[in-house]
Amino acid sequence: MIHRLFVPLFVLGLLGPAHAQNDVAAFYRGKQVRLIVGTAPGGGYDLFARIVARHIAAHIPGQPTVIVQNQPAAGGLVMTNQLYALGPKDGTAIGVPINGIPTAPLLQQGAQFDATRLIWIGSTNREPYVAFVWHSAPVQSLAELRAKELVVGSTTPGTTMTDFPLVVNDILGLKFRVVRGYEGTPQINHAIERGEIQGQGGIGWAAVKAQVPQWIAEKKIKVIAQYGLKRHPDLADVPAMLELAANEADRQALAMLFARAEYGRPYFLPPDVPPARVAALRRAFDATMKDPAFIVEAAKLQFEIDPLTGEELQALVAQLAGTPREVVARVRAALEALQ
Repeated sequence: MIHRLFVPLFVLGLLGPAHAQNDVAAFYRGKQVRLIVGTAPGGGYDLFARIVARHIAAHIPGQPTVIVQNQPAAGGLVMTNQLYALGPKDGTAIGVPINGIPTAPLLQQGAQFDATRLIWIGSTNREPYVAFVWHSAPVQSLAELRAKELVVGSTTPGTTMTDFPLVVNDILGLKFRVVRGYEGTPQINHAIERGEIQGQGGIGWAAVKAQVPQWIAEKKIKVIAQYGLKRHPDLADVPAMLELAANEADRQALAMLFARAEYGRPYFLPPDVPPARVAALRRAFDATMKDPAFIVEAAKLQFEIDPLTGEELQALVAQLAGTPREVVARVRAALEALQ
């Protein structure tokens, strides 16, 4: 009798995943999936998301149409709040936030979401972040930045362009002056060329290589520092801000902020998306990161692919949410006092 029962149960076990996959394909067939980017068109997040959009549809069961929309208000905070509260929560909307969003509930006013309840589906790459100066800027090294002011551009609080220089000013005694209010990195780059500002205080190295490779080739900029938990091989001779920490308390505070480099460009779903669709989108994301056509297109824009799976990213966000309160309070106080 046991053997007679085992066979149909075993068959049902095999049919279960296939049935779920068929249901997912049936749902997505003929649908439109939106990647909602929390930054302005033309920036690094936007450019990378458009490459993802062109290739991920082929890996989603049912092969829906995938489009990109931009909602740059408040560095993507408005977009994240809306998706978290209102959805749609059916797997047809994917958030593409700046990498400050996972720690926004800890560090920013206006964050109306729990980052651990967002469903993270992956990150395209770990990414070094840098501070660079224009070739004619009055500051050309970190040593000079301790004594002279450097004017750098930013969009809004919550971005690395604002948060990184403000916190290293407070903890390391540097003298970045952050001018906020630019729409995106293309506008900041134009301002640098016009002499309106003198560089960038915290931007992804991949974005620099993609948007202004001629500045690197023609030596119009100099990278004076890098952010991250360790030096990037491409920037082995560039000082790392974390190495300048005077004590363990300083190091903990900086590491909390610089952990963003570990999930350089994250993607998420709002809460309550059906589990079968979550699994399908996570695996579609993973497959896209290995898709030869995607890799070739990303390479043309100088984008490196060094992904995290959704499960890895979910665990890292949970770890950050457990940062000791005194460390969070110190970083938050620095950001609020200097803004």
